[in-house]
Amino acid sequence: MSVKPNGRLALVTGGAGFIGGHLVEGLLRAGWSVRVIDDLSTGSERNLAPAMDRIEFTRGNICDADAMERVMGGVEVVFHQAAMASVPRSVAMPLLTNSINIDGTLLVLETARQSGVRRVVYAASSSAYGDTEVLPKVETLPATPLSPYALQKYTGEVYCRLYSELYGLETVSLRYFNIFGPRQDPNSDYAAVIPCFVTAALADRPPVIYGDGDQTRDFTYVENAVQANLLAADADRASGSVINIAAGKRTSLNDLWKNIRKIAGTDVEARHAAPRQGDVRDSLAGLTLASDLLGYEPGVDLDAGLGRTIASFRS
Repeated sequence: MSVKPNGRLALVTGGAGFIGGHLVEGLLRAGWSVRVIDDLSTGSERNLAPAMDRIEFTRGNICDADAMERVMGGVEVVFHQAAMASVPRSVAMPLLTNSINIDGTLLVLETARQSGVRRVVYAASSSAYGDTEVLPKVETLPATPLSPYALQKYTGEVYCRLYSELYGLETVSLRYFNIFGPRQDPNSDYAAVIPCFVTAALADRPPVIYGDGDQTRDFTYVENAVQANLLAADADRASGSVINIAAGKRTSLNDLWKNIRKIAGTDVEARHAAPRQGDVRDSLAGLTLASDLLGYEPGVDLDAGLGRTIASFRS
């Protein structure tokens, strides 16, 4: 669909995905004109349903040079969300995930440079930290990826920094920590833990916890990630940086299930399975740099986010 741009124009790659769809809505609320490219391999037009009549949507792949050139014209900021996201998927399909997560990201950067885009905001991943025992995880720690996915997302960060240093293309890499919220897909074999737990709780059936359940994560409500992206589009001192985006608190999977079970009103116990390859043990973000460079503070905490998420899944 063709929509005449009005004001600043943003391109969201992977805009029909879970985070991408929320970001599109946030950009529209903030007064941006929005263009989306997504091949719908993992995303869905349902994620764009509230906004479809107000955006330009192209069904295409970020590895298609012609498609990228077509959608990049006139764009001020690219929000690069498109990825083959999942640690287990990357372990099972390293070549496919590499082509999308590395080759696709490089093509996004190069097309942005050639098209005169001002800034690329890149969806990076906290998986780059690996299993370091240092907590909180701060951006100065060395990357120690444990999976092809983690390595691929980290490589994207390095390319972003190089494009800032070599070519003057402004880039900001946002290291997401366990983003969750409404419309997150619970049905994939590689689905994130919270939508799986929520759908299990609402169906009164036991969820699967891989490992002992004492591993911890910094669960981050999706609106916090949207706010970080909006801030990153214009932050004066952020170009070339890698910045954690999280809630700044850690929760074990066992405690997460207890919280979800309480909100959903079920007493079902979880069952445990063997740990998964490539999963890290503990995760907690340091947010000093996000506060300093972006003015970012997480506005929605875990309990409030879980309440909104469960309500959305119920409806």
